[in-house]
Amino acid sequence: MYEEPYRWVEAVGNRRQYLDEQFKQGSPVVALSYADGILLLTVSRGTPKLYEIYDRLGLGGMGHPADLEKLRFSLLEMAHVEGFNRSPSDVTGARLLKNGLAPIIKQAFEEIYKAPFIVKILLAEVGFKPEKDTFLTINYDGTFEETAGWAVVAATPAVEQDMSAYLKHETGLVSASLPRAVGSALQAWAVGSLAQQRAEAEEDHDATQSDHQQPSPSTPDTAALFAHLRETVAEKTVECAVMERGAPGPSKYRALKADELGRLLPSEMKG
Repeated sequence: MYEEPYRWVEAVGNRRQYLDEQFKQGSPVVALSYADGILLLTVSRGTPKLYEIYDRLGLGGMGHPADLEKLRFSLLEMAHVEGFNRSPSDVTGARLLKNGLAPIIKQAFEEIYKAPFIVKILLAEVGFKPEKDTFLTINYDGTFEETAGWAVVAATPAVEQDMSAYLKHETGLVSASLPRAVGSALQAWAVGSLAQQRAEAEEDHDATQSDHQQPSPSTPDTAALFAHLRETVAEKTVECAVMERGAPGPSKYRALKADELGRLLPSEMKG
């Protein structure tokens, strides 16, 4: 009897280790406020990772496509039921995540005889003013965080910290144009992608490393970031969407088509 709690804790620890392994090859997602709304961006091999959820709500995710689709449809249903029973203004990212999505993901994670959701999700809600933009992220265990200005999801918390540190030093984003927002989001994505590669390389050589911690490497310079981006987009696709504050009609979400995105890409991407 006394072994049961220990076995549960051990099982949950094993589950975390398993899930962390699943995200090593995942593509980070970046969302940030700019002058006219919110930008969402990721890089993929063709499977969509960005979606509209409701009038002012967009979603970005990483993980297993089937799990992401299942939770996306759950969010869609929650949002439309909430909008019908109450009003569209009552449909907020915080309400959907805290009262709906987080309990579902947490329960699936802690029920060790059932499969967990292999997902990390970012919800972005465009406000009527830039300071009202809201960003929420939720981990595979149901823990969530609310931020302002930007949000990211990536393979590990350390990678997310590197990306957030980069965006923190990008001053004036809230009043930036769309082209500048795209450039900043791409570079933040590259910071995360390179950090993931670096972490994997360090794991491969951990047997030869000493026990003491090495200082964290500095953020790659702009030239290195764009070199990595040029190499990446040769095999993958940049996926980008915006939620425009002043767009006519209730729906503010718009996926950027290839030709429009091509015009917005920094010149360094074409070098």
